Amino acid sequence: MKPIGRSQKSQKKSSKRQEPEIKVINPHSAGIDIGSREHWVCVPIAATESNVRCFGCSTPDLLALANWLSECGVTSIALESTGVEWIPLFNILSQHNFQVCLVNAHNSKNSTRKKKRCPRLSMVTTTA
Repeated sequence: MKPIGRSQKSQKKSSKRQEPEIKVINPHSAGIDIGSREHWVCVPIAATESNVRCFGCSTPDLLALANWLSECGVTSIALESTGVEWIPLFNILSQHNFQVCLVNAHNSKNSTRKKKRCPRLSMVTTTA
């Protein structure tokens, strides 16, 4: 058996860290993680310089969220929620003629970890 050199070991480790390429299905989609106090929104990177934003849950905040999505050229949205907090936002987004899909957060990996929020939203955005 041939011993593995240091450079070969590091190549093996780095190949494990590479994330699989996700095919973009809809480039005009957004993902929203619905919370009881705040909603985290992710739009495609090409849409704006800062593609992840946090909005409050009051009606003026929800209207600002809908306007920002319009400015970013979003046409379809995936809402991820475990409770009933999605209902007011769903109604406002529907009134703004967005195609809205409700996604079960329990089916998402790491759905309760805040550290994973932005990567997960990015995944929802690329597949919505």
